[in-house]
Amino acid sequence: MSRPKPNAAQKAPSEIELKVVQIGNSRGVRLPKTVLDRYAITDALVLEAREEGLLLRNKKDKRLSWEDTYKEMAREREDWSDLDTTTADGLDKESW
Repeated sequence: MSRPKPNAAQKAPSEIELKVVQIGNSRGVRLPKTVLDRYAITDALVLEAREEGLLLRNKKDKRLSWEDTYKEMAREREDWSDLDTTTADGLDKESW
């Protein structure tokens, strides 16, 4: 299943205030339908505690964070010595 492309009607605000509500014997927040649709959230979320705050993400989203990406690159000892040559080939200026 592919993630739906957001359109103007689905565009979620960058900041939403959510009220903590009683849900049975627990407490939780309700996510607006526009947020659920935009991020293809259907059944479960992953909550990550980070230094800058809490991050909610779709359980199916397996992308690495920038921090995890850097760690993976360091672990793999990727060689980026030819990056300048690659970016100077001019292909970014050609129309595809």
